[in-house]
Amino acid sequence: MAEHHFYLKANWPGLRNDIGTIETLNMKTAVSIPTEMDGPGIGTNPDEMLLGAAATCYIITLAAMLERSRVDKESLTMESIGIVDYKNGIVTYNKIIHKPVIILTEGMANKRNMVERLAMKAETSCMISRALQGNVEVTVEPTIK
Repeated sequence: MAEHHFYLKANWPGLRNDIGTIETLNMKTAVSIPTEMDGPGIGTNPDEMLLGAAATCYIITLAAMLERSRVDKESLTMESIGIVDYKNGIVTYNKIIHKPVIILTEGMANKRNMVERLAMKAETSCMISRALQGNVEVTVEPTIK
């Protein structure tokens, strides 16, 4: 695969607590500082977008790994948590926890251990997780049924 460029346009019309916009090829949304950080909380924010990038990269990577391993599933859902710490006026994105729930189809019970290994491996195989490595801890807590 050759080098690929992604583009984003941003507009920030005011000061710290204003509301801006971002636009990519397939998304356009308002952005502002979240209320937890004394902002207006309109639209999304960088913290949610980083969590969204990590979560979507992880779940797509896991789905591809399950497909390559011929694992049939009824569903693959996930909740992810981003943990941000605020100390001495410095905001730090400390940790992301992915909690995938994989419900296997009937007859797949013998692949349970492999599915658990794939759930863990998907985190280190995901491009966004690799980009965060050394800065933000990313952990996985899978549930396989």
